[in-house]
Amino acid sequence: MGEFSGQVISLFNLSKRAAKEQGGLLSGKDPSGYNKDDPIRLWIIQVGIIIGMASFLGLLLKRIRQPKVIAEVLGGIILGPTAFGRIPGFTEHVFPEESRSYLNLVANIGLCLFLFLVGLEIEGAIIKRNARLSMMIALAGMVIPFALGVGMAVPIYKHFVDDSIKFTHFMLFVGVAFSITAFPVLCRILTELKLLDTTVGIVVLSAGVANDIIGWVLLALTVALVNAGSGLMALYILLCCVGWTLFLLFPVRWGLHWLAVKTGSIETGPTTVFMTITILIVFGSAFFTDIIGVHAIFGAFVAGLIVPREGHLNITLTEKLEDMVSIIFLPLYFTLSGLSTDLGLLNNGMTWGYTIAICVVAFTAKFGGCSLAARFAAGFNWREASTIGSLMSCKGLIELIVLNVGLSAHILSQRVFSMFVLEALVLTFMTTPLCTTFYPPQFRVRATAVGGVFGAVTDPEDNKPKRSQDFHKRSFTVVLDKLEHVPSMMAMTQLIRAPPNVIADDKSSGTKAAERSRVSVEALRLIELSDRTSAVMKSWAAETILQTDPILGIFKMFGLLNDLPITPALAIVPYDELSHSVAEHARAWGSDMIIVPWLPPHPTAPFHAEEQHPKAVSDAATPSARSNNPFDMIWKGQSSAGGNTGSSSDTTSASAIHSQFVRGVFVQATVDVALFVDQTGVLMPNSQASDMQHLFLPFFGGPDDRLALDFVAQCCENPRITATVVKILKVDAPDGEEDKEVTEHFTVASAANGIPDTVYGAASTETRLQSDTADNIIWAKYTTPVTTGPQTIPTSTLDRMSFHELSSPTPLHTAVVQAHATESHGARKLVVVGRSRRMAVESHTKELRELISEKGKTHVAGEVMKTIGDVGTAFVVSGSESGIVVIQAAATREG
Repeated sequence: MGEFSGQVISLFNLSKRAAKEQGGLLSGKDPSGYNKDDPIRLWIIQVGIIIGMASFLGLLLKRIRQPKVIAEVLGGIILGPTAFGRIPGFTEHVFPEESRSYLNLVANIGLCLFLFLVGLEIEGAIIKRNARLSMMIALAGMVIPFALGVGMAVPIYKHFVDDSIKFTHFMLFVGVAFSITAFPVLCRILTELKLLDTTVGIVVLSAGVANDIIGWVLLALTVALVNAGSGLMALYILLCCVGWTLFLLFPVRWGLHWLAVKTGSIETGPTTVFMTITILIVFGSAFFTDIIGVHAIFGAFVAGLIVPREGHLNITLTEKLEDMVSIIFLPLYFTLSGLSTDLGLLNNGMTWGYTIAICVVAFTAKFGGCSLAARFAAGFNWREASTIGSLMSCKGLIELIVLNVGLSAHILSQRVFSMFVLEALVLTFMTTPLCTTFYPPQFRVRATAVGGVFGAVTDPEDNKPKRSQDFHKRSFTVVLDKLEHVPSMMAMTQLIRAPPNVIADDKSSGTKAAERSRVSVEALRLIELSDRTSAVMKSWAAETILQTDPILGIFKMFGLLNDLPITPALAIVPYDELSHSVAEHARAWGSDMIIVPWLPPHPTAPFHAEEQHPKAVSDAATPSARSNNPFDMIWKGQSSAGGNTGSSSDTTSASAIHSQFVRGVFVQATVDVALFVDQTGVLMPNSQASDMQHLFLPFFGGPDDRLALDFVAQCCENPRITATVVKILKVDAPDGEEDKEVTEHFTVASAANGIPDTVYGAASTETRLQSDTADNIIWAKYTTPVTTGPQTIPTSTLDRMSFHELSSPTPLHTAVVQAHATESHGARKLVVVGRSRRMAVESHTKELRELISEKGKTHVAGEVMKTIGDVGTAFVVSGSESGIVVIQAAATREG
């Protein structure tokens, strides 16, 4: 019984059966300590430190236009034995050797996914385009560096490599490292430097693709030789790798295409089934190439090549995976590279001498080989050939992957690994500065739309609309940023379109009248270039996007139905360059005016709530219940009680950012600009349906108002458009001292994208007289037209315009009242104003502040006045339901 009793007691012995304490902050144990049974805590700490360091360095290096990979590797070097590793206990506590296996596993999973994304980037059409010239450059950029790398391997092997490592293995790794080009980083640099549509960019892109594929094949061959015990075994490994590659490229690719068609993934994006099968193929291919003796990344790379390209399926797949890969996986992998890099090992003159020699030979071989091939085989001039050589010498993350494979295979020692990592960083860092030096914008040759026709020049002038010399504008650049902008831009485009039969019936019909009726529109689609790989892929698929983009498609159909020629254009640039890109497109295309949309109005209450509560319908008529004012999103402060403030910060941010973009266009444009503010709410249920429009122009004087008057007159050539123009003179002005104080307050330059956009002319008697004279001349041109000689303004146009003159000590109040009192006879009313932020005739600052106070908009943001000017702000704060067109004359018109 004693034995049995002991067993029973031991069964219920709680002290022995107590659960193992997990440890943690409350138990007094170090939660960051390494625990092999629960490694997630330390792993999260490590990931947080790695991502934080990489992001911080990335922000700094982005200012000097350096790729993100440099920040990731530098972050690893700083966290490794070179810097932080010298802090006592840092490496043992934060990155203990036992925990690196978990980091390494996650990093290699991410590396397989990254190589899959690299495979998705490869476009066969890019290689086919200019294949002969590109292959010459690619082969020269592989053969010459490989040969010099083999030669450089001899002294390095003698001084720094253990004799147990076979020289042939080390030689192959050095040759591959010298000859590789970082295709993903190359794409990013080409996009950021705006070289994708140049002859140089097209050739480099094609050569980079070919170089990348050859480089991975050489790496696979090298790894196979290292893992094989004999030459015969290496041959077997290579044959198995070739067989698996052919299996993927043909039957599996056909099957994947069939699956994409069956599941509708090509038309609507990858379905869950397609994504599942694709991911299984990626890791299955990686598994097979790994077990046969070739690295797993080669199998993942080939899996990316077989994904169908129809319907931009490869770009859509990239969008689904790239954030996780670029934010977490890649920084882990390259930080591990940095942790293995100890620059402290470069501790003597010989080591530094060989490191410098590696950098010089690697750059000279790549730069010289590609430059000579581009100059003598492809026929580029020396400037373009040098740019091609600089771009192809970019090493980036691909060489780092090759080096890590060599380190894990024990071919490279830590000292040699550190020497080559430094070489990769230096050559990658040099790429952008060299390109901007060799190939500045004034020397760039743009390719034609069908590819690289070398020696091509910019489009002939015959293809550009000729800028009009009179007040009529015949060419316009319409900016399309979002789908929400399309209705307002359609409404604005209707204003500038005059039916051809109208001019023919006019008294002044003839050749000149016929020319006036010809209006051409460039629909400029803006896409922001982000840090994502998919954005870069879209940028060099611009030709396809021009044909398939839904926003451009809608606008082109609108032009077709209205007999209005629409020329689609696309700009994929970083946000900071969006306004410059708009101004540059308009200048290059020969536009007379840029038309920019403001953000559409956002109701503050949901529509369906009104349908459920009848009282809400009556309340909706009051301003407090609903606001269609698009500028309400950037009023500073909160609305009255009961308003929906849940998304206040989001809308404020979006509207403020858009206002910066609009101001950037105003500042940088060399042609006239019109900003359309849709206050009528084209998409609102209470918007008025009518094919008639009535324009109201308060004329205060100045270059912007004079341009606005010409614009209104051109619009009134359309019989469906009428206009009321009121010239308002300010009388009984405040004391000069008070005016001076107010004017000086707003003379302080405000910055849009770093460029001042508030520049008033000197308030001298001469400038005032010049402006008054110009105002009187243009006013007389319309109010007292000539009765003899050539008639510049059609009489039918003048019949549809009414002119009035008023004097008032409060011109802004008068303008708002007159606009409200003007009869539109059932037509949609549109207010046209001059921006008058430059060369302002009168300062309305004091009155505008009073108007803002009267309307209860005391928290109005300065962004509104800076963007649309004082007169436009007056109509906005007054609660006008009319749409507003804010016009700014080009600088050449001011005076």
